[in-house]
Order: sequence, then structure tokens, then C-alpha cells
Amino acid sequence: MSENRIWAPWRLKYVEDADKDNEDQCIFCAKPALGDDETALIVHRAEHSFAILNLFPYTNGHLMISPYDHIGRIQEIPAVTTNEMMALAKQAMDRLEQVYRPQGFNVGFNQGRAAGAGVEHHIHMHIVPRWGGDTNFMPVIADHRVMPQSLEDSYRAMVGAFGEPHRPVNPE
Repeated sequence: MSENRIWAPWRLKYVEDADKDNEDQCIFCAKPALGDDETALIVHRAEHSFAILNLFPYTNGHLMISPYDHIGRIQEIPAVTTNEMMALAKQAMDRLEQVYRPQGFNVGFNQGRAAGAGVEHHIHMHIVPRWGGDTNFMPVIADHRVMPQSLEDSYRAMVGAFGEPHRPVNPE
């Protein structure tokens, strides 16, 4: 009897870090500070928040909208930042529709470890494009997702869709 395997070694880092308290290594603070948006996967920067591709996406184009400030709860986000994040989410959904033509979206926050937050101490919004055929047997039987586009190609597509120059460093 032969065994079929699909190797996903890129997920090992995510699996190994899943139960760690990541407050001291916050990706939403570290990525904007890199100064290299392509390496960081930041597709757009606004004044108080930014849009970044998820390194471990559920689907192609899986974006996250995050404030620059290290804030753990929605209730603590200043109103100006909340408003900008919502405007950026709407813009991101428009761009995702242009690039990927999804049939729907999952949009939301996971606040706290019990709610599924992978980065518990820095609140962020997920925007996940969805299609009628994007669920298949792989997540059910093998806990894997089949991604039709590389993360690098997703980055280029989304940066091109935003079409505006974005600042390479976090504004102070």
C-alpha cells in the first residue's frame, strides 16, 4: 500500500510557535519596522494602520489590517485608527475583488487566545476572500490547504492593485 504525502514544511514554524506567547516578538510591530515592505509582505500603508498579507494564509489574498500601535483590544484602539482601519478594509476588499474576483469574504477580529488569536497582544483584522469551490477535502483529511498562487505572486498582485506608492517605514 503506497502512502501519499503532501509536504508543507513552511508550516512548521507556525505550528511550533502556535502555543507561544508572542508578545516579545510581535510581527505587527516588527514587520513595519523592517523598512522592506516586500519582505514584510506589507501591501499598503496608511497613516495609522497597514495592510499585510498573512504569511500562513487560508486562501490567496488573505490580508490583515493592523494598527501600527501595539494594542491588544479593539476597545483600546483610538477612534481615528478604527475609522482608518475600516476604510482600509473596504479598500482592500475592493482591491481583492479586482485581483481575485472572490464570491464572498470572511472579515473579522480574533481578540484573545480563547477566540483564536495567533498574535494575542496586537489586534488585527482578517480579510479572507472566499469562493464557492475553495473548500475541498484537503483541510478535512490532511489539515492542509492547496494554494493556487505563491505568496510572492499574491504580494505583487496586491501591491499593483493598490497602485499608490506606500511609505517604506512606519510614520511617527
